[in-house]
Amino acid sequence: MKLEGKRVLVVGLARTGIGVVRFLVQQGVRVVGTDIRAAHELEEYRSAIRGLDVRTELGEHRIDTFLSVDLIVVSPGVPLDIEPIAAAREKGIEVISEIELACRFIGDPIIGVTGTNGKTTTTMLLGHMLRRSGKRVFVGGNVGNPLIDCAGRGKWDYVVAEISSFQLEGIDQFRPHIALMLNITEDHLDRYPHYDEYVRAKFRLFSNQRGSDFALLNADDATINANTSPIKARKCYFSLTSPLKVGTFFDRDGLIYRDPEGNAERFELVRVALSGIHNVENMLAAVLAAKICSCPRDSIQVALDSFRGLPHRLEFVRELEGVRFYNDSKATNVGSVVKSLMSFPGPIILIAGGKDKGGDYAPLKRVVAGRVKRLILLGEAKRRMVKAMGTSVPATSADTLEEAVHGAFDESSPGDVVLLSPACSSFDMFRDYEERGDRFKEIVHQLDKGAQRA
Repeated sequence: MKLEGKRVLVVGLARTGIGVVRFLVQQGVRVVGTDIRAAHELEEYRSAIRGLDVRTELGEHRIDTFLSVDLIVVSPGVPLDIEPIAAAREKGIEVISEIELACRFIGDPIIGVTGTNGKTTTTMLLGHMLRRSGKRVFVGGNVGNPLIDCAGRGKWDYVVAEISSFQLEGIDQFRPHIALMLNITEDHLDRYPHYDEYVRAKFRLFSNQRGSDFALLNADDATINANTSPIKARKCYFSLTSPLKVGTFFDRDGLIYRDPEGNAERFELVRVALSGIHNVENMLAAVLAAKICSCPRDSIQVALDSFRGLPHRLEFVRELEGVRFYNDSKATNVGSVVKSLMSFPGPIILIAGGKDKGGDYAPLKRVVAGRVKRLILLGEAKRRMVKAMGTSVPATSADTLEEAVHGAFDESSPGDVVLLSPACSSFDMFRDYEERGDRFKEIVHQLDKGAQRA
């Protein structure tokens, strides 16, 4: 892709957009950056491009700017249906996502990891397995460094990238050699008018693959299995519930990989730090990808044993007077919360709620009824959540996270689990799920021993 001399507009100037700006300037491109947010809201990002020859337009999107460039690169958080982008497309201006731009400058094999839940853990775990196997690996995408940071820099055996549905909306040629789909449940229905549109966006991950590529699929996921017929790549499966003739599956506290010749390798979980049934699913997917990349069994086992997990994903915080506290702030959709609840036999006090993303909370009702002794609900979503849950479990509301944590501890007894697993985004109360999770941990660590409980 020849960029020198072109006029390129970068839409969205947070982490990904700033990475795109830096790359484009290095390519000799005339760059304009635009963001609907004001300058003071972007200060931490804009400092990274000070001194570069970049014009910025902040606080608004000017349609005339969108119509005066040769190419538009859109950051993941920017919907592609906003009026200035629609006008540019009507004029014939190419509009692409950051991963599409990056892939045109990456000659190394890409492993793309997507799904509603587990993307980050699986991406980081797979990168850890590849490094333990002596591979030169770049890990990034929707986690850590944006994919554009890999473009034109060094030589890698594999580029492992977490990919979101938002990023996949703007691809044209993006083609992962290994494409991994973990699961699909309702999410981001505040951006997608219908669930089917979200599913279609996810399946764009496979759209440019060829017969020499690999599609790694969850054999237990009905939505995935109903949409695989257009995939041209070689399909490989992993399963939490059933033994497979070829692929990876769970068997008596271990993971089994079986190759097409029928040879099997077993991976033990006795020393693995990751907790939760959903993380077994993530490990199955990562092991399958690692074996396709010819990683030795022993190296994969060492990686499984040494991987410490990530913050805000069913993260153990502390135990106080027999009550265990877990931070699962990254659980921003119902499917993720269901799997987190299934990781504990109960009794659980569940702290949930936040900004309503438009999903259906009804699937929580069955799981909550069997494990949760009390619900404590926060934010704008709490009314819809109470309505969906009915009378299956006692529910109270809290105005702040601090009030919710103290209320949960007051209601707890030794042996209980207090779980922050919101099923919602945090934007009505916190900057992001990380700030919410950090605040939860801070409050939990401030709880006093000997505090009065019901």
